[in-house]
Amino acid sequence: MVFIDGSNFYHSLKKNFQTTKIDFEKFCNYLVEKDDLITIFYYTAPLHQKDDPSAYQSQQKFLANLSKVKRLKVSLGRLERRENNHKVEKGVDVKLVVDLMKNAFENKFDKAILLSNDADFVPAIEEVQTLGKKVVNIAFPKTKSFHVNKTCDDTILVTEIKKFMKGKSTQ
Repeated sequence: MVFIDGSNFYHSLKKNFQTTKIDFEKFCNYLVEKDDLITIFYYTAPLHQKDDPSAYQSQQKFLANLSKVKRLKVSLGRLERRENNHKVEKGVDVKLVVDLMKNAFENKFDKAILLSNDADFVPAIEEVQTLGKKVVNIAFPKTKSFHVNKTCDDTILVTEIKKFMKGKSTQ
């Protein structure tokens, strides 16, 4: 099973490769290699249309494309405003942890692939490992987490994404 922290993934792609335009299904198939892909879980918070109509439309198009990917489930949290109009995701990380733990306890996977550099996931990773499950972290050079990589059984460092690009655009 693949567990993707969507916002974390988006910002990692931007920081490492200056693009987010990848063939998502091809990328996930690469991550699981020869293993049987059971489910891909993608977690994010929907943008507010009134805040940025263009960004909202882009995200809606992206989510619509995700709905076409086989065995992929999108789980939505929410955005909350803070001081200075700063927005934070709420409920996203918790949903990821609940799905990770629930599926591990129900013995639905042998290996979890986690795409996030958020060290808040370390206690959940450790708990899943006590059940004999392997956890592999997907990391990018400029955004990898020391604590997540140290805790996971293995790390796949993605250093280039050209083979996963959609079309010819790099933006």
